[in-house]
Amino acid sequence: MKKGKLNLLIIIILVVIIGGFIWKTYNKLISSNETIDNQWAQVETQYQRRFDLIPNLIESVKGVMKQEQEIFNNLAEARSRYAGANNVNAKAAAAGQVESALGRLLMVMENYPELKSSNNVSDLMIQLEGTENRISVERKRFNDTIKGYNLIIKRIPTKWVASAFGFEEKSYFESVEGSETVPSVKF
Repeated sequence: MKKGKLNLLIIIILVVIIGGFIWKTYNKLISSNETIDNQWAQVETQYQRRFDLIPNLIESVKGVMKQEQEIFNNLAEARSRYAGANNVNAKAAAAGQVESALGRLLMVMENYPELKSSNNVSDLMIQLEGTENRISVERKRFNDTIKGYNLIIKRIPTKWVASAFGFEEKSYFESVEGSETVPSVKF
């Protein structure tokens, strides 16, 4: 009789320990997932700032030069793709297209001295440069958050709990293919 009670007590203790571990691990995974969502929201906030500045910059530049319509169209299309994207990977790809088109615009602006002398364009460029720096910082934080999360769900024994509850590895924010190449502008 005593042996049966002792075995039952041991089983109850093991169930409580295992249940506590699963509970703690699940909550840690939920917290990590929410941290990732929060960090992506920070990246999107900076993207929105960039997208708000771009039309003003384009209008200022259009006033000085008319022949670079293709760049303006590319920027508008990339902004539309971003607005229509419905997940992190699609938004990251669209943001990369914005960066590519924006890089071409900046190269064009460097070659037009009358643009550099425009106070409106100059102020917008300073704001845009600051925004680009903020975006870079937020992307790094996002990738750091992803790294922490991915490490958690890959380590044993958390890996077992993560897979049981459907937590999967998240994708890093990566540069768009070709972004390492400086855009060429021909006049």
